[in-house]
Amino acid sequence: MIAYLSRMRSSASEMGGAETTQFLKLSSAVFYGLSSFLITVVNKTVLTSYRFPSFLVLSLGQLTASIVVLFVAKRLQLVKFPDFSRDIPKRIFPLPLIYLGNMMFGLGGTQALSLPMFAALRRFSILLTMLLELLVLGIRPTLAVKVSVFAMVGGALMAALDDLSFNLQGYMYVMITNTLTAANGVYMKKKLDTADMGKYGLMYYNSLFMILPAFVGTWLAGDIDRAWQYEGWNDPFFATQFLLSCVMGFILSYSVILCTQHNSALTTTIVGCLKNISVTYIGMFIGGDYLFSWLNALGINISVAGSLLYTYVTFRKKPNSSGSGGDSAPSDKKLLLPAAGRIDNV
Repeated sequence: MIAYLSRMRSSASEMGGAETTQFLKLSSAVFYGLSSFLITVVNKTVLTSYRFPSFLVLSLGQLTASIVVLFVAKRLQLVKFPDFSRDIPKRIFPLPLIYLGNMMFGLGGTQALSLPMFAALRRFSILLTMLLELLVLGIRPTLAVKVSVFAMVGGALMAALDDLSFNLQGYMYVMITNTLTAANGVYMKKKLDTADMGKYGLMYYNSLFMILPAFVGTWLAGDIDRAWQYEGWNDPFFATQFLLSCVMGFILSYSVILCTQHNSALTTTIVGCLKNISVTYIGMFIGGDYLFSWLNALGINISVAGSLLYTYVTFRKKPNSSGSGGDSAPSDKKLLLPAAGRIDNV
């Protein structure tokens, strides 16, 4: 990643004005698209193609990598977040619990389900967020947002009705992840005293506070022994992808910020949506666990269409009439925007 930034800066320095701006826009969008695609595919490859026995150990590796990478990045002044203080645990609780559960159950769902079904079922998080925002924050979505969300969810349900590789445990993992994702997004909006922490600060302290409980839980479950006895550690391709999976969380977060900084939130969301469409269809051939059926494929396509519609209605620009008063209805752009780190769920 640091090498990428160096190349990007050196290349940009050789250009001038508008050319530099266009280069940064394009390169940051491509970087985010590749990072977003790789984190899904690499996780799936490690857990399914290589049959790594424990998603708990993989999540432990991701927690460890987040702590190390963010600590070093802060030292190198690549990122900024507050130093530790005694009030931080109280300010961010229960976000660390939500963060750990989201990571573990998300990886468990990735291992148990095919990528097309995983991507389709993850869209339930948007429905849950919509309901929680209505109940907790009083935000009422527009009709267009409701239609797009129900299309995503309806397509996922149709696909689930004829999922030939149905895995109840995997479905439970994904739905728990969806609930935690929605709770995290709404809680972040409600708990304003974490705003100064920043995304990296929350990621660092969430990982730091949860690393010991995660290790104890993984050890008690016997997964550390199973991972230790795994025979694929000598395979350099597996080892590379395992390490890549561990650090991709930070790389993805950094790429989201870069893309949004040099482009816009709209560009970032569209790239994320296109990535999910790619994962949905390319995922049919990754892992070898997707079984085709017409009803399932139709449901997946309806869910994808719903996600495209959601992207459009969420960010479409409404004309601002000069005579509009202060009581005008809020635009779709202000409703149900995917929370930071949740763009990839669309």
